[in-house]
Amino acid sequence: MYAVIGLGNPGKKYNYTKHNVGFDAIDCLAQRNNVKVIKIKHQAIYGEFNLSGEKVILVKPQTYMNNSGVSVKSLVEYYKIPIKNIIVLYDDIDIDIGSLRIRKKGSAGSHNGMRSIIYHLKDDNFPRVRIGIGKPQENRDLVDHVLGGFNKEDREKVDDIILKAAKSVEEIIKTDIDKAMNMYNG
Repeated sequence: MYAVIGLGNPGKKYNYTKHNVGFDAIDCLAQRNNVKVIKIKHQAIYGEFNLSGEKVILVKPQTYMNNSGVSVKSLVEYYKIPIKNIIVLYDDIDIDIGSLRIRKKGSAGSHNGMRSIIYHLKDDNFPRVRIGIGKPQENRDLVDHVLGGFNKEDREKVDDIILKAAKSVEEIIKTDIDKAMNMYNG
């Protein structure tokens, strides 16, 4: 069993913001696999399906970004999901818009949602797909940057990379993370 966690903030005012690209990637995965992400439990909205003989749960925590770990821990404990089978999709300011990076494990860096997950799981040995949103412009506040939207050109790049992020998660589940990293990192 796999849990694919997309990070973001609940509520319409956060839709299509830079900080919600993890939610956007879950929506893309759901659409590609004909899944309804409508179940409510574990302080999350989620949906389930099978991919290559594996049960997969698509999850959008509803605890707000900085408390994502509360929801993730509840779900992981309930379903007894191995840490290595948790895949987290989230925004990263240290990666250019239109790029993504897949990693097998690692620190949270400056991302508060990932900090919360690592803190609550007491482990960082799970795959993650980091979706580039770029750094804020010189005089722009970080919070304003991540909670802001994309211009038209950047939105097109992000939509392309969200599709690649969704495909990379499918590849991780169907084959393995090394193959997905070789195909999609860059």
